[in-house]
Amino acid sequence: MKMIYFPDGTMNTIYFPDETMKTGLFAATIGFFDGVHLGHRYLLGRLKDEAENRGLKSMAVTFACHPRQVVQSDWRPALLTTLEEKIRLIGETGVDVLVVLRFDLQMAALSSRDFMQRVLFESLGVRCLLTGYDNRFGHDRSEGFEDYRRYGWEIGMDVVCNDALSVGEANVSSSRIRHLLHDGSVEEAARCLGRPYALSGHVVHGEQIGRTLGFPTANLQLDEVCQLVPADGVYAVMVSLEGEASKRGIMNIGTRPTFNGETRTLETNILDEMGDIYGKTMSVAFVGRIRDERHFPSGEALAEQIRKDKAEAERLFCYFGKSEK
Repeated sequence: MKMIYFPDGTMNTIYFPDETMKTGLFAATIGFFDGVHLGHRYLLGRLKDEAENRGLKSMAVTFACHPRQVVQSDWRPALLTTLEEKIRLIGETGVDVLVVLRFDLQMAALSSRDFMQRVLFESLGVRCLLTGYDNRFGHDRSEGFEDYRRYGWEIGMDVVCNDALSVGEANVSSSRIRHLLHDGSVEEAARCLGRPYALSGHVVHGEQIGRTLGFPTANLQLDEVCQLVPADGVYAVMVSLEGEASKRGIMNIGTRPTFNGETRTLETNILDEMGDIYGKTMSVAFVGRIRDERHFPSGEALAEQIRKDKAEAERLFCYFGKSEK
C-alpha cells in the first residue's frame, strides 16, 4: 500500500485501497458525482464550509466505476463525464482531497455501518459525513439518513444531511440531466450542469459524404464508450481541438437517413477554418438544438437545409456569447 503525503493549496487525488493517507481528519461526502453538476457543486461548497467550521480538511469520496457495474457486470451506464473529467471538475471546487474508490465485490458486500467504520472512519479519517439528500450507500439500500446518523453516533462520526438544489421547478440531479439529454434538451441540461454538456474523443475518417455536399465533417469517435450521446438531431456546438482555439460548428447525430445510413455517427461541420485534424483529440460542447434529423429527397435538398442550419446556428452562437459574459 502506497502512503500519500498532502501539500497544501491543491486538491490531492488518491486511489483507495491501493493508496492511503499518512495523517489527517476530514469532513467528507460520498457519491458517484456523475456530471459534477450544480447540485454536486452546492454539496461540495457546503462540505468545505462544514470542514472549516470544524477545523477539518474537506474530502470527496467517489468511485472509479459505477458501483452497479461491479454487482451487475452486463450493465452499462450512460455517463455524463469520464473519470478524468470528473476528477478535473471536482478539483475546480477547491476540495482538499478526492478519494477514488476501486469498488469491488468485497466492498459491495459491506453494510453501510461497516463501510462507515472500516473505510471512512478507520482508513480515511472521516469524522464528519455530509450526505446528499437522496444519498444511499452500503449493501442494504433501504437504509437512509437516520440509520447513518445512528451508526455515526455509535462510531464517533457526525452525520449531517444536505438539502437539494433546484433549477426551475425540479431538483438538479444526474438522472434529470440524462433525461434532458435523451430528449435533446441540451440548453436545459447546461443550466443544470452549470456549463454546456460536452463529448470528447478523437477525429476519425468517415465516408466523406459531407465533403461531396460542400460541408466537410469531422467524425468523432468517443474515448468513453459509455458516455451519453444526446438525442439524434442537429446541434450548434463549440469545438475544441488540441492545440487550437475553440471553433464554431454544427453537429449531426444520427444515421444519415438521406443516404440510407444504418450506423449512428457523430459528425461535425466546423464553420471556422480548419486544417488537417484527423487523429486529433476533439471536444464538442453543445450550445443548442437546431432540429431533428430527418430524410431529405436528395443531397441537394439536404445541402440547402444545412445552409439554413448554419444561419440558425449563428443565432444560437450570438445568444451563447452574450450568456457567457
